[in-house]
Amino acid sequence: MGFEVIRPGLLTTVQDEGRIGYRRYGVPVGGVMDAFASRAANMLVGNARHSAVLEITMSGPELHMLKDQLISICGADLSVTVNQQPVPMWRPVLLRAGSVLRFGTSRHGLRAYLALAGGIDVPQVMGSRSTDLKTGLGGYLGRALRTSDVLGTGVITGEVQQWIQRMTMQLGPNECMAAPAWLISERERPDYYGKPVIRVMHGQDISCFRSESVEQFYTGSYVVSPQSDRMGYRLQGPRLELEKPMNRLSEAVTYGTVQVPPDGQPIVLMADHQTIGGYPVIAQAAAVDLPILAQVRPGARISFVQITNEEARRLYVKREREFHLLEKLIHRKMAEREGT
Repeated sequence: MGFEVIRPGLLTTVQDEGRIGYRRYGVPVGGVMDAFASRAANMLVGNARHSAVLEITMSGPELHMLKDQLISICGADLSVTVNQQPVPMWRPVLLRAGSVLRFGTSRHGLRAYLALAGGIDVPQVMGSRSTDLKTGLGGYLGRALRTSDVLGTGVITGEVQQWIQRMTMQLGPNECMAAPAWLISERERPDYYGKPVIRVMHGQDISCFRSESVEQFYTGSYVVSPQSDRMGYRLQGPRLELEKPMNRLSEAVTYGTVQVPPDGQPIVLMADHQTIGGYPVIAQAAAVDLPILAQVRPGARISFVQITNEEARRLYVKREREFHLLEKLIHRKMAEREGT
């Protein structure tokens, strides 16, 4: 067993990188909203990138560790403590068995990700451990966590086991956690703390919108509505109007597609989006900015700036190269005898 849920928080679910290859059957990809934070958290505890994590929204849970656990927390700052001591983020942390990990309310951002060495051990459904709340598919019994739930962790690699042993030796008799001095620095993360400006490419229906509406889309700003969720962010701002009414067939959509329904208020599709949509598409968010979008709270303002498809591709390739370098550095740190 890994941990017991003392208090579940506002919305805590098991997620991974989603169900790949089932869209043709109408099954959404789903998965984590902030793939950067989730992937980084898994890296820091020696997991494969697709390992299951906890996605914790706005106000977090209280978890009782049933055994020694190597964890990491990335994404939003939810004022995390263990036995009333602050827990550092963006680095690996070893917790003693019996310790209580508490997530408070968000200081900044919206979603935090908790990775445990070995990953969270729940059954795979269609190749994924992600929770789809609308269908009750996957995750832990197809739902958000509740009080008294007990979840386990998977197999830990030999390299990580050796590193845990070295970190355990650093723990004093009265200490509940140990952490190395190194971490993933702020300059290596998405710009979570700046003004949310989302880079987008022109959508396929951009020419169908009035020129003044297109200009407003790029020069104005939008408020994220409280009615937003994991399926889509509803935005409130300048009304976007078509040159003339149009009827179009439903077509494939993806995470970051910006649709415009008849009321003229755009909707940005998020991780749990449907597989097809029929509203006109004005833009598509670049993949590298989806983590920033995932951390925007309801009531906050966002704006958009245009880039080309080629620029979006270069940004994506650059991010992947940085991830591969980061993974090598973390493995090197794990191999160091002192574990720091």
